[in-house]
Parts: sequence; C-alpha cells; structure tokens
Amino acid sequence: MPVASNWSTRLSLQQDLLWSRWQALSSRDQLALSILMVFLILFVGGYGGYTVHQAAKASKEDYQQQVTDYFWLRSQAANIDSTALAALDSQNDSSAQPPASRVNTLLNGSGIDNAQVVAAGDKVQLSFTNDSQALVSAALAKLEQQGLQFNQLTMQQDLASKQIQVQATVSF
Repeated sequence: MPVASNWSTRLSLQQDLLWSRWQALSSRDQLALSILMVFLILFVGGYGGYTVHQAAKASKEDYQQQVTDYFWLRSQAANIDSTALAALDSQNDSSAQPPASRVNTLLNGSGIDNAQVVAAGDKVQLSFTNDSQALVSAALAKLEQQGLQFNQLTMQQDLASKQIQVQATVSF
C-alpha cells in the first residue's frame, strides 16, 4: 500500500505544480495553449481515426477479393475435365513412354482426336485439324508447358469449313 500512496502523492505534486504554472501564465498565453492543445488533440485523433479507417477499408477489400476468388474457383470445378486429369497423371509416370506416345497422349488429353504423330529422330512431327481455335491454342500451350519446344509450327484455317489445320515439329 505505501507504494501506491507514494505514487499518488508524486502525481498530486506534479498536478499542483502544473496548475500553479498554468495560473502564472497570462490569459492570452492560456488561450493560445488551449487552442494549440485542442488542435493537436483533433489532429492526432482525426489522423489516427482516418488511418484506422483506411486500414480497415483495405482489409475489407482484400477479404472481398479473396471471397470472390474462392467462389470463382469453386464455380470452375465443374469445368475440370477428368480425362485431361487422367492424361496428366498418366503423363507424369510416362517418362518411359516414347516421345511420340507422350505427344499423342497430351493431345488426346487436350481434346484433340485423330492426331497424326510420328517420331523423326529426336523430334516429333504432329498434324491435326480442329474447328475450335481455343482448343487448338490450349493443346499447343499444354505441349509447351510440358517442356516441348516448337521447331516448326504452321497453322492454316480453311475458310469454308472453318477447320484449323496444324502441322508442327517439336523436340524435347
């Protein structure tokens, strides 16, 4: 108990000293210091409140973006092609497959049927036709993602049938 009493005594002495010095100031100085204190309190409080508000707003926007991304990804779950996943799984353990078979598996997994794939030395030649530009682009991108390098790529579209003919030579 004596420690608390000692502390309150010192606090009381400090307040008395501060009050006596305040009383010793002229009324003009008291008014100026009062205005300065109000300004500082409002400035610090206002800026602090603004900063907290901006941080809360940014946090809310980040949370909303994450929720939007989550629901978008969840809505895309139905678009995952199980045959493409099976092709990816088989391709991961198909490093012992010949290069032409790997390319054919990748193309089939991408939705390209009836592709002509022929091994030519250390390169693979492929040829196929399809009417979907998106499917053709996705298939070529998948080949590139698997580490294949295009040495030659020719794409032509028949204006009458809208079929895209692709001829390429790739190497591993």
